[in-house]
Amino acid sequence: MELPASRAANERLHRVIPGGAHTYAKGSDQYPENLAPVISHGLGARVWDVDGNSYVEYGSGLRAVSLGHVHPRVTEAVQREIGRGSNFSRPSIVEAEAAERFLATVPTADMVKFTKNGSDATTAAVRLARAATGRPLVALCADHAFFSTDDWFIGTTAMAAGVPGEITDLTVRFPYGDLAATEALLREHEGQVACLILEAATQADPPEGYLAGLRDLAHRHGALLVFDEMITGFRFSEHGAQGLYGVTPDLSTFGKALGNGFAVSALAGKRELMELGGLRSDRDRVFLLSTTHGAETHALAAAMAVMDVYETEAITARLHAIGSRLAVGVREIAASHGLADQVVVRGRNSNLVFGTLDTDGRPSQDYRTLFLRQLLMGGVLGPSFVVSAALTDADLQQTLDAVAAACVVYRKALDAGDPSPWLGGRPVKPVFRRKA
Repeated sequence: MELPASRAANERLHRVIPGGAHTYAKGSDQYPENLAPVISHGLGARVWDVDGNSYVEYGSGLRAVSLGHVHPRVTEAVQREIGRGSNFSRPSIVEAEAAERFLATVPTADMVKFTKNGSDATTAAVRLARAATGRPLVALCADHAFFSTDDWFIGTTAMAAGVPGEITDLTVRFPYGDLAATEALLREHEGQVACLILEAATQADPPEGYLAGLRDLAHRHGALLVFDEMITGFRFSEHGAQGLYGVTPDLSTFGKALGNGFAVSALAGKRELMELGGLRSDRDRVFLLSTTHGAETHALAAAMAVMDVYETEAITARLHAIGSRLAVGVREIAASHGLADQVVVRGRNSNLVFGTLDTDGRPSQDYRTLFLRQLLMGGVLGPSFVVSAALTDADLQQTLDAVAAACVVYRKALDAGDPSPWLGGRPVKPVFRRKA
């Protein structure tokens, strides 16, 4: 398989954009060498690269495009608002409409403020928590991969260059599912932790009583609880993880699926906290979120259309049903090749990822490269198995056929004890690493 136009386009991208993409997870280093397609366009659950190849796409827009590309109701809503103007010197009535629609969908929140990306929303939540509590430390869940591009989080990763140690020292970590360890952390930093921030769930449902226990623990120690719902919001439940599990946090952040690819995210929470960033509090003012493009009318129109589609077409249930079929199929194919312990599918059916393990059961970048390469050759662009509602029966069958072909090669590589002949070049690399 050769992608000459994509290879040339990747060179153009790297000449003018650091990393060759605007998101590290989309970088060419995440794909087999010379097999990083550059996208021309998409429709439904398919995308086309600049070489003219068509792919069934998973993880669309890093989980953002859950309805499929160019969804008609979303596109129509966006086009209608663009024709009426997108940004003004005073709030548009669309801002009130979108906020009311959001709060009707996520009734556990009292107020909401929109912005453009998830990092701004989570950082605003951290700042608000610090202001409300007067405390400096942020406790983040050590088992969750990403919260923000801002210093309070990035300084804790392998890519900490440019972040002063004094900033990094203001972030501490707690383990998911372990209330005792979290309480020990809070006692160690008694009176210093402003908030606990985490995803309410990732690969599996939380342990029974964990989220409620974590909220009670945070409040007993004077800290706030923040749910990062960038992924769980809408994809796990139309009401977010807080609605699904019946635990209301003090603050929460939404994005990704909210706009079906359009740039919109949200900070939501209790009125007494959110008003610290408003004009109706006698406390010191919090510069919460103030973005020129945060309330572009077409993005808010997209969000309202997305929420309508989720409600009227039972999208969350559809995502779970599609993901279930895919997961069952992949597991059956892997088992038939004796790879049940090497090619694994994890996560909630609406948010599936796959693991590629070696003979000792360890995650392997080499075997991931082999697997990705074979998927691409079968017409599947699959950095994950995160589904969209646009996937058809034919798309799923093509995916399973590609998985079956990949498992044949995987088996050969395991039997040979060396996957390198099937990699086509250097292995794919983890996003967070110190050196390029």
